[in-house]
Amino acid sequence: MAGRLAQAARTHWLRNSWSGQEFPHPGKRRPIVGDLEVSDPRNPILSVLTLGKELGEIYELKIFRQKFVFVATAELVAELCDETRFQKTLPPAIDALREFGGDGLFTAYNDEPNWQLAHDLLMPAFTKASMRSYHEIMLAVTRELFEYWDGLPTSRVDVTRDMTKLTMETLSRSAFSRDFGSFTSPTPHPFVGAMIRGLATARRKGGIRTAPGGKLAGKFLSHKMAKDQEWADELLDDLIAARADDRSQHDLLGIMLNVAHPETGERLSPINIRYQILTFLVAGHETTSGALSFTLYFLATNPDCLRRAQEEADAILGDDPDAEPTFDQVSKFRHIRRCLDESLRIWPTVPAFSRTPLSDTVLGGRYPMRTDDWALIMLGQVHRDPAVWDEPERFDPDRFLPEEIKKRPAHSYKPFGTGMRACIGRQFALHESVLVLARLVHRYDLTPDADYELDVTERLTMVPRSFFVTLRRRRATTQPVESHSHATHSG
Repeated sequence: MAGRLAQAARTHWLRNSWSGQEFPHPGKRRPIVGDLEVSDPRNPILSVLTLGKELGEIYELKIFRQKFVFVATAELVAELCDETRFQKTLPPAIDALREFGGDGLFTAYNDEPNWQLAHDLLMPAFTKASMRSYHEIMLAVTRELFEYWDGLPTSRVDVTRDMTKLTMETLSRSAFSRDFGSFTSPTPHPFVGAMIRGLATARRKGGIRTAPGGKLAGKFLSHKMAKDQEWADELLDDLIAARADDRSQHDLLGIMLNVAHPETGERLSPINIRYQILTFLVAGHETTSGALSFTLYFLATNPDCLRRAQEEADAILGDDPDAEPTFDQVSKFRHIRRCLDESLRIWPTVPAFSRTPLSDTVLGGRYPMRTDDWALIMLGQVHRDPAVWDEPERFDPDRFLPEEIKKRPAHSYKPFGTGMRACIGRQFALHESVLVLARLVHRYDLTPDADYELDVTERLTMVPRSFFVTLRRRRATTQPVESHSHATHSG
């Protein structure tokens, strides 16, 4: 716990004054609370997406003493993604997660040495050769999901709940060879609950830091969740200690324990290894479960896209609905991958990331920025920028045909972040998602509830809420895959 408190004590407070500039805002600003009354504290990102529709390319909200500046167009994002001028920074909500994740890859500051060390050590864990070792784990967990579904008393399943189980199991087994029993236990593993509550608490603390009495409220929340955090810390620390002399495991934990930096000989400390494990579990399972859930929503509500996905899976996997793809076959599910990409365009599960300048500069030739200013890139708006995307609310996977991608400006699609601080596990998430989707549509027909309208909620990431589908086992028929779709369903 002492190490965690030391990490939490170090914080980068960015002024975000933007040289006194005032950007468009909702216009109902009150003394002390600012724009708090126009924002839903339970779903702040969804509030911003709604409010920002009429506010232009750059706008602001002021919550108590904290100023948030949002960027909504691909043109400005292209500048902010220039690594020679800008870098990642942690907005208040993510900075507050340091109490949970310390200097792990997701929550580390750019100048912390453990970020570079962990990045260099773990990059080989996501090469193509390493991905082959995770492939069998992904197949096994997907198989368990289907067995779980087949054993349920009903064929109507909760998509987001079960995708979260699947991605948590896949990551825990790949990261440190631990089975959480998601498909065999009637209740979630205590570690999962402790982790989720710890994250929720840290996020709440990020939201109240600048409120009157915010420090006191933060201390109360920390005290309230201390037992959960200590329990999760102890479980991981015991696991790390037990594996300290074990060189037989080649999972992510094995790499962190047994591999030294090739140039400096440095190794990660046990406490930083704990932070890295938490980073992978938190950032990895939430984002991928959301991506899978949104893609299944769009497939289930766009019959033509689902039909093409099933034809593609049938053509590659054959007539047996229980056939499993080889590692090399996963990259051949090109239409299914486009469905995933298009889902992440409309509903990026990580809804925003922040950037700050390396030196004082002017953004877009109009907006001066100092080194302690920062902007949040709102991906839900950037990915719908009408200057880039025709009919942006329409779901159309063929936007991601190679010839269409070449037409678009750079940095108009950024679901995994940008630059050196982009998601290190991107290939892991994409491989797992395409594999699961291909197996799922090959084995089942999907029917959503007739009266369901997409309801998006915020956890650490964005996910569909109360989205159920009815599954029907199918017999695949091998047919040629058509070359074009005419999807029209909007998100």
